[in-house]
Amino acid sequence: MLRRTPSDTTDAAVRILRSLFPPFLLHLYKSLVSPIGGGKLAAMMVARVTVITCQWLMGICKVNSVDLPDGSSWESGVFVERCKYLEESKCVGICVNTCKLPTQTFFKDYMGIPLLMEPNFNDYSCQFKFGVLPPLPEDDGTLKEPCLEVCPIASKRRGAASDMVIMRCPKA
Repeated sequence: MLRRTPSDTTDAAVRILRSLFPPFLLHLYKSLVSPIGGGKLAAMMVARVTVITCQWLMGICKVNSVDLPDGSSWESGVFVERCKYLEESKCVGICVNTCKLPTQTFFKDYMGIPLLMEPNFNDYSCQFKFGVLPPLPEDDGTLKEPCLEVCPIASKRRGAASDMVIMRCPKA
């Protein structure tokens, strides 16, 4: 992230996610599975697969119910109790640009499943909401989060310019 723009970092992370699957599988899933039941089946399937396959990266997580914009509720959420990725990086920019934005983009663009990820920078939890579109960037509060006090990048910047006021993460 230090030598790339946030957009370049996000694009690279999407390419990595795409490389984990054979291209025909992503196309078939998006074309055949995602449309079933208005996307409900695909969203619920992906939530379960995420819990089974991603605990090594994110930590303990469980499927939960999420409220959809239409007022209905699906068992298509994943609640990560304490994200190991965020906890280890201690950086809003790394979370946003190498996890949240690319993961949301990957699921929507390559699997046909809207996804909203809501990291909590106070307790390092994260709520995935499969089947829910993320807000526009200008309306996404996560992108306006300030650097974490424990962020190693922010502490280097504070040391270089102690009178600098850090409003938001420069990498978010």
